[in-house]
Amino acid sequence: MSEWMNKLRRLAEEQEALITRSNPAVPGGNGIFSRHEYPVITSAHAPLYWRYDLDPERNPLLLERLGVNAAFNPGAIELDGKFYLMVRVEGADRKSFFAVAESDSPAEGFRFWDYPVALPETDDPDINVYDMRLVKHEDGYIYGLFCTERKDPDAPPGDTSSAVAQAGIVRTKDLKSWERLPDLKSSSPQQRNVVLHPEFVDGKYAFYTRPQDGFIDTGGGGGIGWGLSDSMNPAVIDHETIIDAKEYHTIKEVKNGQGPAPIKTAEGWLHIAHGVRNTAAGLRYVIYAFMTDLEQPERVTYAPGGYLIAPEGEERVGDVSNVVFCNGVIARDSGEVYIYYASSDTRVHAASTTISQLIDYVKNTPADPLRSRACVDQRSELIARNLERMQAPELAFLKRSGAILQNHN
Repeated sequence: MSEWMNKLRRLAEEQEALITRSNPAVPGGNGIFSRHEYPVITSAHAPLYWRYDLDPERNPLLLERLGVNAAFNPGAIELDGKFYLMVRVEGADRKSFFAVAESDSPAEGFRFWDYPVALPETDDPDINVYDMRLVKHEDGYIYGLFCTERKDPDAPPGDTSSAVAQAGIVRTKDLKSWERLPDLKSSSPQQRNVVLHPEFVDGKYAFYTRPQDGFIDTGGGGGIGWGLSDSMNPAVIDHETIIDAKEYHTIKEVKNGQGPAPIKTAEGWLHIAHGVRNTAAGLRYVIYAFMTDLEQPERVTYAPGGYLIAPEGEERVGDVSNVVFCNGVIARDSGEVYIYYASSDTRVHAASTTISQLIDYVKNTPADPLRSRACVDQRSELIARNLERMQAPELAFLKRSGAILQNHN
């Protein structure tokens, strides 16, 4: 066997071992969710035939021709017992595109389909596309809402970084044949992180938006918006209302946005979102949760303080460090929930939990009191209740030979 073929065989064996390895949930944690041991998708999951020319005459040294830099921020959906991730794949050329990864298991064994998604374009072609949310709507379609980015036509000469972001829309029945619809129209200059509500509201299509004045800065507004449209073709929002605003000195002081479509439960709509704050090392993205009313999905009923998921360990390192971001979740009929989140714009992880755990977390975790002293009072109330409870004989092991009780005041 030639050295060329030996090298190709080694590459194939390494990739197969990566794809087929077991990915158990890691014991421990905070009781709300469990992280799985390994990322479920990385750039190394991209098929070899996406990256290499496999003709030894054209590529005698077996060099990678079209590199894959990252695979992250997937939409997620379960269809007929199979699990699908609509992955944002970024080539070495910085352009992002969408590709479907499929598995029989929710946390391991994902394989990309043979070809990336050939996304239909509008009359104004997208320069870059990313972060598709997949939503099964009650009208019978699966909608994909994503960010479409184009160069800012009003940018001054020489400015090659200013962009305009809008919400692109496609729909399908099978994740294979896609119909492109007009981009969402709203009064906001830019839109990112737009999500379709899975049910009609007052006979209209409902959207969670993120109005922005600029490509990066939210400007005078900011937060998760809410708007209604008579149609999806075209989708036009005449009025947006902020239902979850950014807030000073919180996990969402810079900006925040809806993640995937909310999950319908008996207690209300469960929302997963991202919040952004500034630090000396740059922006920090975390994932948080809240709940809205079943009949009025724009009305927040529970808003636990703090984050649900923050970057840990290797999750903090990547192309855009100290970031976790989620735009895909699968809630199964069994009550199991799989949250697919990317870390540092580089790779995809899975966290598993249940509807009951999330409801308990969202309803019973105190809200952020927004001031340091109020936070101390809130925590002190918990401490006082627990110290009193620790007098019970069955909790004597927590006293650590009396050290805790001796030092409290």
